[in-house]
Amino acid sequence: MKNRSLVSITDYTKEEILEILHLAADFEANPNQKILKGRVIATLFFEPSTRTRLSFETAVNRLRGRIVGFSDAMTSSSVKGESLHDTIRMVANYADAIVMRHPLEGAARYASEISPVPIVNAGDGANQHPSQTLLDLYSILKTQGTLENLKICLVGDLKYGRTVHSLIMAMAHFNPTFRFIAPDELKMPDEYKLFCKKHNIPYEETTELAGNFDDADILYITRVQKERFLDMLEFERVKNTYTLKNDMLANSKPNLKILHPLPRVNEIDPDVDINPKAYYFQQAQNGMYVRQAIISKVLNL
Repeated sequence: MKNRSLVSITDYTKEEILEILHLAADFEANPNQKILKGRVIATLFFEPSTRTRLSFETAVNRLRGRIVGFSDAMTSSSVKGESLHDTIRMVANYADAIVMRHPLEGAARYASEISPVPIVNAGDGANQHPSQTLLDLYSILKTQGTLENLKICLVGDLKYGRTVHSLIMAMAHFNPTFRFIAPDELKMPDEYKLFCKKHNIPYEETTELAGNFDDADILYITRVQKERFLDMLEFERVKNTYTLKNDMLANSKPNLKILHPLPRVNEIDPDVDINPKAYYFQQAQNGMYVRQAIISKVLNL
């Protein structure tokens, strides 16, 4: 790949995206290999994470690599005032690649510009989450048999939701149609609606969930992210806007799959879990195979 780091999903062409997905399928068939033997991967998580961090670390362990790093910035020298610049330059001395989550938008791009080893963006603020997007694409491909010409409903926190922002840009290669479902306070930012217009992607907006996904192939639900709000009163107003319940799926298409980047709070009722259209736990499992593919590609293995 031309750019070894993965900072934005736009760093990859359509062909490179499909290459990652095909490679992920190979890893799913054979997840335990030795291609990272003798390699060290650093995971620097300046923000909390469960699925992303554990799936990256499991991916490395199953490929016989080693992990260094931290899962809490309070245990790093950043609490002493060390700059991101110095942290990246220091850690790059010890690792073959760096997986980083950071609360500041643009932090991953900055890190990639100063690091002598590849950077994989594991989420930078409300901006991008490209490895999540690739596992979302892999989940869509597995469940629908194609990425082309799909109707996708995006629900919940569309303002701060980096996963939906990245997904829109990735799906631009595959002729999608979108429906954005969000309260006015959390509606899709104008820049992503302009992106859709620029790429001739049809979309519509609504504030109502019930009855507005019956024609969808994918129902992608996100939680309202408390950590992104400066005004807690605003968070309290919108936090429980939507809750998907099992009986709301009665008229949905047979092929519908429900995705969620997790963790969930109240936006999907547990009674949905037994519905065969629920796919979010399998989606999380797919993350390990996709992240094995990403690591192998940024290291040119």
